[in-house]
Amino acid sequence: MIKVAIHHRVDSFSSGWIDYCKKNSIDYEIVDPYQSNIVNKLKNFDIFLWHWNHSDSKDLLFARQLILSLENMNITVFPDSKTSWHFDDKVGQKYLLESIDAPLVSSYVFYTKEEALNWCDKTTFPKVFKLRGGAGSHNVKLAKTKYQAIEFINIAFGKGFNNFPSYTSDIKTKIKRIKSFKNIVDKLFRAPKILKSIYTSNKMFGKERGYVYFQDFIPNNRFDIRVIVIGDKAFAIKRVCRENDFRASGSGLIIYDKKEINIECIKTSFLISEKLNFQCMTYDFVFDKNNKPMVVEMSYGFTNEAYFKCDGVWTKDFEWIDEKVDPPKMILEQLIKNFK
Repeated sequence: MIKVAIHHRVDSFSSGWIDYCKKNSIDYEIVDPYQSNIVNKLKNFDIFLWHWNHSDSKDLLFARQLILSLENMNITVFPDSKTSWHFDDKVGQKYLLESIDAPLVSSYVFYTKEEALNWCDKTTFPKVFKLRGGAGSHNVKLAKTKYQAIEFINIAFGKGFNNFPSYTSDIKTKIKRIKSFKNIVDKLFRAPKILKSIYTSNKMFGKERGYVYFQDFIPNNRFDIRVIVIGDKAFAIKRVCRENDFRASGSGLIIYDKKEINIECIKTSFLISEKLNFQCMTYDFVFDKNNKPMVVEMSYGFTNEAYFKCDGVWTKDFEWIDEKVDPPKMILEQLIKNFK
């Protein structure tokens, strides 16, 4: 019988994993990866599930190292190292996607101020400036002119940037997404914890400096397409940009109609996941002037509740199947299938 270890965290995949184990009589135990004896603790388990958080300073300190160590013990881990080493690392994703000639939006990274400024003199604008980490459009800005790009470069090689959003910007983002009184209460209740996490992470990891990262700006994209591939299934949503904003990520403006999804996005997502042997991956696409889908970035982690309204999945043969989308369940089912 398979024995499953789960780290439980609010607002993660873990509640779904626990429910699935209970309903299917799977032997599971809640474990704490932050304990010093976690490696010995997991020796008697077959699968370890941990939806680790890019904004948690503790997770960033050791998640990748623990995952690789457990894989060395032949424990099946989600996410495994291939799926997660580049999580919340746009620079790492650039190198990885370029290595397989994936259709990545042209991206540029510089590690000296001189090289970055020389590039500024030769390139065209606007360009999209990003820090290597950040989700929901945090740390993403538009450099409309050469002089705005130079300003970002000077900061990057000077005082640096906070990797995590400021308290005020994060609160403003949360307020924009409020849709009900219950939602207001929930956000207010969680606000102290969120702000503490931001403060701790910025204090522990300091400023982002010593590099600068830009992507080409592809105009006339009033939305993006997000595709999630889990094993041999994929599902997708269309995310509409905020008003007067080029960013769709984190807008909360979602269209679930499968007719709105360009099938080439599905094909490209399956191809990348197969080449790189990912367990689970989200891909964000925009479209170039020839309507070719281009990857902006990718991530193994996401807020799974946003996808419960998807009404079906595509198979690897691009056949549509009407079924309830439940990402945590799909992840665990795929792991058990591969384990057997």
